[in-house]
Amino acid sequence: MLNELFILTKIKEGDIKAFEEVFRRYYSSLCWYAAGITGEMEAAEEIVEELFYVFWKDREHLQIFQSVKSYLYKAVRNEALQYCQHKEVKERYREYVLAGNVLEQNSDPHRQLEYEELQGLIRHTLDKLPVRRLQIFQMHRMEGKKYAEIASSLSLSIKTVEAEMTKALRTLRNEIDNYILTK
Repeated sequence: MLNELFILTKIKEGDIKAFEEVFRRYYSSLCWYAAGITGEMEAAEEIVEELFYVFWKDREHLQIFQSVKSYLYKAVRNEALQYCQHKEVKERYREYVLAGNVLEQNSDPHRQLEYEELQGLIRHTLDKLPVRRLQIFQMHRMEGKKYAEIASSLSLSIKTVEAEMTKALRTLRNEIDNYILTK
């Protein structure tokens, strides 16, 4: 425990070697743990990569009151469960759409207008993104490419791709939140 406290202190101070040591020690086992929950290795890898990205980015503000290992496993578990819930919601919506229920919903002019307004807001927000961020967003969300594929094709690091996706999603979320608040 004392060794982990020392490593955590070094990470908070910006010691990349200490971070890399933690990454190498836990990455593989965390991926397998997340894959056991999600049933998908690609999703598991993205969850773990995102966790380590946030871990490094927010290192100065980390509040870890247990071992680093326990913290990482709990964080992966929470993210994997959230991924599963999101996947279930998407699947239910897909079934809803396939059942033809969207046609009924779209016959309501008020809902149709709100839907079109929201689509316009999303298009407008995406148009304002920097070119590289938009390209990364489209490759991931519209073409279904994984971060590693995007990084490889654009000659970027995975961390850069993750950071750009985080910024794009944050921008979209803020615009949609503002839209909802003004409604």
